[in-house]
Parts: sequence; structure tokens; C-alpha cells
Amino acid sequence: MTANTLHTTFSETMAGQCRISDTGSRTSCRLDLDVTVAELLHPMADTVADLRGRVTVPGLAEGSAAHGTLHIAPLTRKRLRYQLDFTALDGRALHLDGWKSVSFKRPLRSMTTLPATITDESGQVVAETVVRFSIPRHLWPMLRSFRLRRNRQSHVDDLLPRWDGTPGRLEVWYTTLTDPDTGTGVWVHHELVAPSDSGPARLHGWAAVFPPDGPPVLDRFGPRDWHPPRHGWIADTSDVTISPTHLRGTAGQIEWDLHAEPSGPTLFTFPQWAWRTGVLPGAQVVPRPAERFRGAIRYQGHNLHLADAPGATAHIYGHGNARRWAWLHADLGDGDVAEVVAAVSTRPGLRRLPPLPFVRLRIGGRELPAGDTLLAALRLKADVGLPTWRVWGRSGEYWLHIEVTQPPEDTVDVDYRNPDGSPAVCHNTERAHAHLVVQRRTGGRWTTYREWTLDGTAHAEVGSGVTDGSGHERGSH
Repeated sequence: MTANTLHTTFSETMAGQCRISDTGSRTSCRLDLDVTVAELLHPMADTVADLRGRVTVPGLAEGSAAHGTLHIAPLTRKRLRYQLDFTALDGRALHLDGWKSVSFKRPLRSMTTLPATITDESGQVVAETVVRFSIPRHLWPMLRSFRLRRNRQSHVDDLLPRWDGTPGRLEVWYTTLTDPDTGTGVWVHHELVAPSDSGPARLHGWAAVFPPDGPPVLDRFGPRDWHPPRHGWIADTSDVTISPTHLRGTAGQIEWDLHAEPSGPTLFTFPQWAWRTGVLPGAQVVPRPAERFRGAIRYQGHNLHLADAPGATAHIYGHGNARRWAWLHADLGDGDVAEVVAAVSTRPGLRRLPPLPFVRLRIGGRELPAGDTLLAALRLKADVGLPTWRVWGRSGEYWLHIEVTQPPEDTVDVDYRNPDGSPAVCHNTERAHAHLVVQRRTGGRWTTYREWTLDGTAHAEVGSGVTDGSGHERGSH
């Protein structure tokens, strides 16, 4: 399954002076570069772009073809780093490395001045240069070169592991579904935890079954040392196997063997730019928002055979769990879905704010709220608690009201730890009740546009930190 995504291209020219190290002589230097950013470029970007172009230093490189990368991070790292490989006139392989150090006191000068060093294969400094982007000469050609282009991107990419070895990261894949014949809910949760102390990464998780005629059943698997899976797979251990179309595993007395039919394109609960760049403390997307499952679940001597069971698979990546959060996935029928994540950040200065509700509905192929979900979240409100929590507010021409109830008898409590060792707990049910109303402003009044009531088929969770004697907050149930 693929979808059209935007990427950005533009051209940049910088010129200045270069000092040749072995002679001490000075000469001119010019960089003519073509930049390709594999996403929609925006001020909050923290991304690596492809660089192609030419380097001209008289006597050293005469319009030599160059290729490399541009790390664009003006806010998160306060720099733009250029790295280029090219060949000198005498055949030596050379490398240019430099960055613009962004200063908000001198934004124009800092964003247009690039000091750089040119080295050879041995690391010996060949030349030092300072080139500048000239506003009068180069700005208009650069603006004219800007293009937004569409490329084909696989939705499988949004499922594949993102962890790059950085300590203090949490990556989660979870699948939830409802058996249409019995009303039984199923939850399979996988976590890759990279500890903040640089300890070995581990994979662990749990599975839970929520029958309508008895208490939920929960069991855990792992932890296991994390090993990068084979190409195109998400995880493959002695406990669990995850691919884009197959989930198999064992957690205590629960076994599952599930096959998933591909669904619609990725549902970006958080903005797409936040997922691609990682500039927020964490982000969640739903690569498979309206899957249909077949297979078998075995638990406590029961055998559950699934056919055309509606569900979804989501993916989370970030620094750890939020301070408080609420989550909802609702299959609304006919391919329509709703996804809600209302969260309070653990970051200083943000932890005292009310929950920020990220809401995305897909109705008839159209997504609401329209546009950036972070901007929409700023106009929405959330009241997070148990057994009932709510999200409401206006977004453009629509008014949203979502109420979720998690019956205590159908809810499991799961405790675990973040990458920094701090504890957390979530209260989850795959048999929640939900009422969703979308109103539309027409003729000067609000009228109901769409309305849904889910009785025991919504998937929901409320979570928080837990008290461990060091002041951590405890979730209520």
C-alpha cells in the first residue's frame, strides 16, 4: 500500500573566500547546491536532506561534482550542517564539513554565513573557507527554485522500527481488535526500550483478552535483547514475530496467530511533520487504521477463531510515556475510524498544562479536523479521568464532542517503566463505550453532521506516572 507524500527541493548558491593550508594563499570559493528534503520543509524541521552540486575553488577544484547531506535543525539544534564529498584536480578525495550556527540575536548573518573546513582522506586540513549566501544576488533565484513534489512512500515504512541506537528512547507497536461474533476484545502490545543509561535495548510486552462474559486475561512476554529484524520485519524473537501482515506470539497462557488484511493509508494522529522529524517528545501514528484480522487466539483453555475482525495497528516513538494520557480507537464502520490521544508532557514548563487532545477522524475518506492536528489541538479541551473521560471543542466549521467510558470490570491495569527507569501505569480496555458527535455550522446554527455510539467495541486507555517514593504521580482507577 502506498500513498502520495510531499518532498521539498530548492537550489542554493554561496560564495566567499578560501585559504589554502599548504601555501597560505587565498582564493575564491563557490558552492552551487541542489537540496532535496524528503518531507514538507517547515521551521520546526530536524531532518537530513540530500545535497548535490558543484564545488569551485581555483587551483583545487574547478566545478567538481559534489554529493553529501544537509542537516536542517534551526530550532532543535540551532544549526545547519553541510557535509560534501568531491574530487580535487589532482585526484584526491576531499570532504567539506561546516555549519551555520543559528543565533536569534543575529538571525540574518548566522543563517547566511557558512564557515567550513576541507580535509583529505587522511584527515589533513587542505583548506579553510567562509562562504556566504548573498541576499541581493542569491535570494530571488533560491525562492524561484523552491518546489513541492510528490513521491510514492510505502505505508509499511510507518510500521518499521525507527530506533537508531540513541539511549533513552521508547518505541511501541500495538494491535487492538474486536471479534464481531463474540464481542471479545484483544490487545497485543510490543515495546522496544532503550534505557537512558545506555544499557542494552530490550523488547518486551503483553497480551490481553477481554471476553464479554468474564474478567480480562493479561499475560506478559520478554524481556528479550533487541536485535534488528530481517528486512521488512518489525520484530522476530522466540516470543513474538511481527511483520506488516502477520502477528504471532506467546505470553504466558495467551497465544495468538493473526493475519492482517491491508487497510487505508496511515492515519496521522500527530502531525506528519512531528512523526517524520521527531521534534516532539513523542508521537503516535496509525499505519493500519482499519485492518481486518483472521486467525486464532488461545487463552485459559479457550479457542477464539477470528474472521474479518475489525481492528488497528499503531506505532509510537519518543523519549517515553507522557505524564498523563488518554487514548481512544473507534472503528465507526464502512472504513471510518476515530483516533484520539490526549496527553500531558513530562517536559518542565509543559507538565502543568492541561491535556492536549490530538484528534483525527477519517469519514468517507476525508479527515477531520482538517489540516495540522497540533494547531487543532490548541482549540480543543480534554477532561481525563476514570471511568469516564471527554474531549470537546471547535475545529473550523465543526464542533466535536467525544465521551468515553471504561467499565472497571472490563479494564486491566498494567505497570511498567520508562527508559529513564521511572514507573508508569495504564488502565486499558478493549470493551469501552464511546459516544462521538460531530456538529457542523450551517445557516448560523450548529446541526449534527455525524453521530456514533459504540457499546463495548471501542478501544480505550488512561495512563499516568506512578508514585514510587520520589514524587511521581500515580494514576487513579
